[in-house]
Amino acid sequence: MQSHPSNFRKNAVNVQSKNFSSSCNKREVHNATVLDERALEEEAERKIGWVLKLIFAGTATVIGYNIFPYMGENVMQQSVSLLRVKDPLFKRMGASRLARFAIDDKRRMQIVEKGGARELVNMLASAKDDRTRKEALNALVALSKSDEAVGALHEAGAIAIIRSTPDSVEYNDIEKCKSNLLSRFQNLRYDISSSDSGDNIFESPTPKSA
Repeated sequence: MQSHPSNFRKNAVNVQSKNFSSSCNKREVHNATVLDERALEEEAERKIGWVLKLIFAGTATVIGYNIFPYMGENVMQQSVSLLRVKDPLFKRMGASRLARFAIDDKRRMQIVEKGGARELVNMLASAKDDRTRKEALNALVALSKSDEAVGALHEAGAIAIIRSTPDSVEYNDIEKCKSNLLSRFQNLRYDISSSDSGDNIFESPTPKSA
């Protein structure tokens, strides 16, 4: 007895439908597996990242605890030494560090004693670009908050160098720092109007007339 053609077509459709359904299920399972794997990988990366951060933080803490109490003056001396390097990048690094160190009179005078005041004046005098001038002036401003340091800057010929430093269109801080420094000298009764010559030929502070 022969099967009716319509029955054959129905069976074929059912088989295709089952195959398609099975294929979809497999794809869904595969996609779900891939998503799960990615989620696990991301979670693992996050955990590893945190572990590495904790290790780094712990190591830095141990190193800092053992070293930092003894390295303050060494870093200060190294910063002064950087001002003597010809490369302006290193000069800027040294000046920036010294500006951060100069937070009280004791540290400011330590910088002066290590030659930092004179080296900053030399750095400003020899600077070929505005960025280097700006860093030198910022450090000089930080030092000038100590009256004794201002005296050292005066002896190093700072007034003439500051006055001859060109202003900058790009860095407005240069003009502000110059004004700040010259006002500081003037407030401490140094004669800033006659300081037109080279280093170390300045007169002693001249008291203002009453």
